[in-house]
Amino acid sequence: MAILVLAEHDNASLKLDTAKVVSAATAIGGDVHVLVAGSHVGAVVASAQALSGVSKVLVADNAAYEAQMAENLSKLIVNVASDYDYVLAAASSVGKDTLPCVAALLDVAQISEVVDVVSADTFVRPIYAGSALATVQSLDDKKVMTVRTSAFDAAGNDGSAEAVNIDFVAEAKTVFVSQTLTESERPELGSAGVIVSGGRGMGSGENFAILEALADKLTAAVGASRAAVDAGYVPNDLQVGQTGKIVAPDLYIAVGISGAIQHLAGMKDSKVIVAINKDPEAPIFQVADYGLEADLFDAIPELTQSL
Repeated sequence: MAILVLAEHDNASLKLDTAKVVSAATAIGGDVHVLVAGSHVGAVVASAQALSGVSKVLVADNAAYEAQMAENLSKLIVNVASDYDYVLAAASSVGKDTLPCVAALLDVAQISEVVDVVSADTFVRPIYAGSALATVQSLDDKKVMTVRTSAFDAAGNDGSAEAVNIDFVAEAKTVFVSQTLTESERPELGSAGVIVSGGRGMGSGENFAILEALADKLTAAVGASRAAVDAGYVPNDLQVGQTGKIVAPDLYIAVGISGAIQHLAGMKDSKVIVAINKDPEAPIFQVADYGLEADLFDAIPELTQSL
């Protein structure tokens, strides 16, 4: 069996999610290859070559792939798909955008957000906002899957895969215009070991400053519930939950978050969950390892000062 993993990167560095998808691929078994598509991706290729369990890195280094648009990537993947039994990607914005196109072009069903590998054709994925797990079997000749990376450990870095260039250049009618990036010195939300998240209880975007002060003390990422994002307190790239980012840090501190099922679906796999809320009936306390019933505007500054 041959497995193709789509690399997640920013054209300069390989994201941790790729190493976690490689772990899922090795759990399936077979020859694992990584596809790096982008522009001036030499450093990314070197990181992919070092991933444990990877035997080959396919390199599509061309300006056409710099923005990593689904229209281009899907055609590139389909071009090499004849050599593979599986196509895997992280359940990220890139993976969720690209792999449905790949599945449609290959005329197969996609399996989304895999959290466990039972066998070569049977996988486990969450349903009903993560409140239940479904075991699904695919009889398709080619299996196209996104992987929930929070469910897998990252592959090691003791590999020495060969790199092979691909000359195919996909042409699409979609044209990349621009992007707006939020820059922060804090850890990336999806890979952070500690996350401090705020909800509607924060009251305003300005009040998130007290969470940022705590996050800086803990070298943590800052997250938010959908309610806080919808209220305009913070940008949507900080959203944790079913329609945001799925995270599984070592420590998750939920501040002023009630605990709607959509939010719990995005963070309940955290190793330790701490909830701070003045409402003793808040559902977040049901999943928290530690709970503090208190006014966050008193508790957070006090906690920050004590660190």
